[in-house]
Amino acid sequence: MSDALTSPTHITIPEHLYGSQYWRPVIYLFTQHTKLRQYIHYVDFKGERIDVTKLKRAARVWSQSEKFILSLALHCFNERNKINLGDMDYLDSYHKRMVFEALHLRYGGRG
Repeated sequence: MSDALTSPTHITIPEHLYGSQYWRPVIYLFTQHTKLRQYIHYVDFKGERIDVTKLKRAARVWSQSEKFILSLALHCFNERNKINLGDMDYLDSYHKRMVFEALHLRYGGRG
C-alpha cells in the first residue's frame, strides 16, 4: 500500500489517518456524502485539522439533513462539537445508513 491514499476529489489523505478512530468517520463522510465532498478542502488531512468555523458558516444555508451529517462528522472528530441525535428524523434511509456506518467507524472499534 502507498504512503497516501487519494480521495475521489484528488485530495491526498495520509494512510495513517485510516487507522484513527477520529479520522475514519470524517474521511468516510467527507468522501461519500455529496454535500460534504464539495467542502473537503476545509479539511487539512496533512495538518490533521478541520476548519470548523468555515464549515459551519457554509452550512448555514444547507438543508437540515446536510447540517446533521456535518455535525456528526465534526462530533466524531472532536466531542466538543455537540450533536442532537433527534435530528436524525430529517434523514432518509440512505443517509441513516451512512450515519450508522460513521458511528461504527468511530465507536465500533477496529476492524
